[in-house]
Amino acid sequence: MTDQLLFWLLALLATYSYFGYPSVLYLLSYRRHKAVFSTATSDMPAMTLIVTVHNEAHRIHEKLDDCLKLDYSGELEIIVASDHSTDDTDEIVASYEPHGVRLVRADKRFGKEYAQWCAIQEAHGTILVFSDVATQIPATALQALTKYFSDPQIGAVSSEDRFVSRDGTVAGEGAYVRYEMWLRKMESNTRGLVGLSGSFFAARKALCMDWDIESPSDFNTALNCATANVKAVSASDVIGMYQDISNSDKEYHRKVRTVLRGMTALMRHPEVLNPFRYGLFAFQVWSHKVMRWLVPWFLLALFAVSFVVQGSSWIYTLALFGQIVFYGIAIAAYWLPTLKKNALMKTIFFFVQVNIALAHSLVLLLSGKRMTVWQPSIR
Repeated sequence: MTDQLLFWLLALLATYSYFGYPSVLYLLSYRRHKAVFSTATSDMPAMTLIVTVHNEAHRIHEKLDDCLKLDYSGELEIIVASDHSTDDTDEIVASYEPHGVRLVRADKRFGKEYAQWCAIQEAHGTILVFSDVATQIPATALQALTKYFSDPQIGAVSSEDRFVSRDGTVAGEGAYVRYEMWLRKMESNTRGLVGLSGSFFAARKALCMDWDIESPSDFNTALNCATANVKAVSASDVIGMYQDISNSDKEYHRKVRTVLRGMTALMRHPEVLNPFRYGLFAFQVWSHKVMRWLVPWFLLALFAVSFVVQGSSWIYTLALFGQIVFYGIAIAAYWLPTLKKNALMKTIFFFVQVNIALAHSLVLLLSGKRMTVWQPSIR
């Protein structure tokens, strides 16, 4: 009986972050007041667009040309924050100075957030917009951002992610991406996001003055919003488009780097887990971050316990068989990439890959590995 109770406990823990947590959010947000945003354009806040780069000479031209096409009726300043680039990036950016683009070069290579902090101190805008070279920003995105900041209770706004294929068509409509965007919307309706889209988000400058250069800026900003008792929200009409990483190995290593940075940030700011200080936001961090990071270990334990209890009832036998098939599909999709053309198999493979990356990240963290120096993904 004890083994069976352990089976159900592990099953509950393994599924909580993906199903239990969203259900709680839905109940909490059901009766919450939804903000009404102003659409007036008579008083547009001054904005500074900060594009963070490191050795991007091969694609900085395209990014800056797109930035200069952005449609914004207020004052717009464009700063390129160079993370101590060693190629021709800085020289190319300097050539755009006649067009109003400013270069802020970090005095040392100390990571993405340090380069951003150098730019924050030079920025004139009251709203700071952060982006990277790989992200395509639609021409109307900045104009759409302003309506959210008309609500004084909103401190930061995150874009929604869209993947773009090599031929330019929008391809990132997979189940996992749709799920994450849906979860962000529900968090927006409660205490706010626990992490923004690091490739494209905006925040009030006043909230960026407390900037931890060793924590990811998307988490930094969400934490600063919670500390100031304002919200970070997701904007469905503000889209950030970028190309997916077609090589699954490179995508895996990108995920490991991202999660390891997130875990490091939480270790640096453990106070955010205190519900007596942060209330509902702390609950969201526990549920969305900590419990999600522990899922692979719950799944591994569940798989082991399933072998012990599988003979006691057909339910447990079926559960074990289902797990074997599930993981077998992921392994087959890894060795036979053509199987990932099937949407279901691709989703299963991605889920397993993500959870292996989560486990790998925790092992690295416990072994003392930290990651502050930023290496942009090649897409």
